[in-house]
Amino acid sequence: QVQLVESGGGLVQPGGSLRLSCVTSRSIFSYNRMGWYRQPPGKQRELVAHIISGGTIEYADDVKGRFTISRNNAKNTMYLQMSSLKPEDTAVYYCHVIVEYMNYWGQGTQVTVSA
Repeated sequence: QVQLVESGGGLVQPGGSLRLSCVTSRSIFSYNRMGWYRQPPGKQRELVAHIISGGTIEYADDVKGRFTISRNNAKNTMYLQMSSLKPEDTAVYYCHVIVEYMNYWGQGTQVTVSA
């Protein structure tokens, strides 16, 4: 079993920044894939960014150059640094990992970008 706990969401003005954190209950090295998804209001959940085993990082086109995914192996924590935020970035953001072919999700953290 894997537990994922997100934090760092909130209300921010357009152009602002936020950093999301995801603390995991297992060593980061045990995951085949880890990343962030989001679900905007009334829409389906979508990939934001992920790190594939081996270190390859992929971003959704609309966040490239604005968002950065990273991890701290010693703290078993993954981050999403979000900059130049736009109203369309408003969503519930979820931490996600795949380990031993199983998918695990965090509870989600709300990010609202509004003036």
